[in-house]
Amino acid sequence: MTYHASSAPGRKRLTHLDLNRLDAIIFDIDGVLTDTASVHAAAWKKVFDEFLQDHFGSDFKPFDEVVEYGRYVDGKPRLEGVQTFLESRGLIHVVRREQIDELAARKDAEFSKQIHRDGVRPYPTTAAVVSSLRDQGARTAAVSASAHGGLVLDAAGLRDLFDVVVDGVVAKRLLLPGTPDPALFHEAAYRLGVPARRAAIVEDALSGVEAGRRGIFGFVIGVERTGEPARREEMRRQGADIVVGDLAEIEATQR
Repeated sequence: MTYHASSAPGRKRLTHLDLNRLDAIIFDIDGVLTDTASVHAAAWKKVFDEFLQDHFGSDFKPFDEVVEYGRYVDGKPRLEGVQTFLESRGLIHVVRREQIDELAARKDAEFSKQIHRDGVRPYPTTAAVVSSLRDQGARTAAVSASAHGGLVLDAAGLRDLFDVVVDGVVAKRLLLPGTPDPALFHEAAYRLGVPARRAAIVEDALSGVEAGRRGIFGFVIGVERTGEPARREEMRRQGADIVVGDLAEIEATQR
């Protein structure tokens, strides 16, 4: 396949997608289409820090909303995210099942409160890039492990840009695991009527990038908005064919 990046003088480095080889683009929602990954991370931090402080007092180690969020929580259903984080801290065997459920419910309530209070902001380039891909014949899907995925799209005014939406509500109904399992993306491709090898994945989570590789999708784009070289390199190691800083760096080409 001929996917490459160009860096002509005076312009951004562009990732060219050959739409003769791809029929669909599947986008993660939080952190790719909308600036809600930070809202999820802040909600998790509030809930986990309160829990840790209750258990360890003032000596508790706060939840890292960048490193630990990205490594243990991002891209996973709420219950799985709680379990993975507690396992990373060696705490999974000292909490009861109902405490795990309570932490997940508190995070859900905190996220909902912040969304209803502050609204949802799509990234400035989101609508133009997705619309351009659709105008050139690509089908589009939006995917999120969060049960609020559809709500976020509606609040951001993006729902009409996608042929298919697969969020945590769908995942729960179909018993689909979260990333790095590719099940959510495979379900989106199935609903689009497109084989995985003819679809591209656009993800900002390391686990989502890995899911794209595991799922044998035609192309995997990592989105890393901080510009940190180490994070970009880690995305490449997890399976990203290329890493961009913004969707505006994606340009589709056809013969």
